[in-house]
Amino acid sequence: MKELHLIATAPMGLESVVARELKELGYNDLQVENSRVNFKGGLADIARTNLWLRTAGRILIHMGKFKATTFEELFEGVKALEWPEWIPADGEFPVDGRSHKSLLSSVPACQSIVKKAVVEKMKERYGTEWFPEDGSKYGIEVSLLNDEALLTLDTSGAGLHKRGYRLVSTLAPIRESMAAALVQLSRWRPERPLYDPFCGSGTILVEAAMIGWNIAPGLRRSFSSEGWSLLSKELWDAAREEAYDAVKDDIPLQISGSDIDPKAIEIAETAIKRAGFAGEIKLANIPVAKARPQGEYGVIITNPPYGERLGDDKEAEAALRQFGLMRLHYPTWSVFAISPSNQVEHYMGRPADKKRKLFNGRIQTDFYQFFGPLPPREKKHV
Repeated sequence: MKELHLIATAPMGLESVVARELKELGYNDLQVENSRVNFKGGLADIARTNLWLRTAGRILIHMGKFKATTFEELFEGVKALEWPEWIPADGEFPVDGRSHKSLLSSVPACQSIVKKAVVEKMKERYGTEWFPEDGSKYGIEVSLLNDEALLTLDTSGAGLHKRGYRLVSTLAPIRESMAAALVQLSRWRPERPLYDPFCGSGTILVEAAMIGWNIAPGLRRSFSSEGWSLLSKELWDAAREEAYDAVKDDIPLQISGSDIDPKAIEIAETAIKRAGFAGEIKLANIPVAKARPQGEYGVIITNPPYGERLGDDKEAEAALRQFGLMRLHYPTWSVFAISPSNQVEHYMGRPADKKRKLFNGRIQTDFYQFFGPLPPREKKHV
């Protein structure tokens, strides 16, 4: 098969993080756009990127892009694409859609037109009038922006943030992909201690441990394209074998966290156990004022409570104030906090060294970065 045009979708503000991940996997021919990173690859790369990307949303196949200001243009453009190359006669092919700043603004109508066009294309190939759609799933999406239609096939199925270790969660938890992005943006390395004083479901801690041991985040889950005829079991087995061989579980980890809510600690313990880090991640049921992370030159990465999560703005403000006071006891530590509050710098007693706009779900936040001193370099013996 010819080289594929693939898309790694990205949460707003994390496009450069997804691009960096792709480069580290060896994909250098990249195009970064709003909410996506385009790259080239083959069938094997569908499996590799689904398994390895920590901060992306999904891996899509770019099927075609064309101008569409009328339903006729949309129908003919979709019908011209080679759907039967991918979708077998029994394939299930639901259509999702979105439209922004386009004349074709009715998403349900656009979905219906796309479905009809794909069916007509399938009829030409398979010589039948009816498709049972009881086979593997081939999710189609039509995305209209400024009167241009982009058609894609979803290879992931459930979003890539769903790793499989978190069965239940606390109120308004941070997504696994966002937690991984925060760890990557902090430039934390496993030789340094890491602490989360508002650990909630333990997601930041687990994602850090997976990064520390180089565990591919998709190893414990399945993907919709695993059932596709073009992507053989051997191809997926090879990708998983590569990922298992890359694990470095002999690296000591200094990862710990705490939370004032005993139910949160219970949920975090379950997630940590399911992720395989019960012996590596330490938890404590204490308020932030009593948090005492161990070690020097550590990194605090956290998602402090705010009114919507905690249900009380005064309690959230008190927690931030206590967080700022706690930090004073750790002058060698670096602190990274994602929050919609504009009071973080006030309670930390200093301006952030760096701030980055991020969306935690649909909530606009800042990722506050307070850099501590770097660990001293080990002296080389001559």
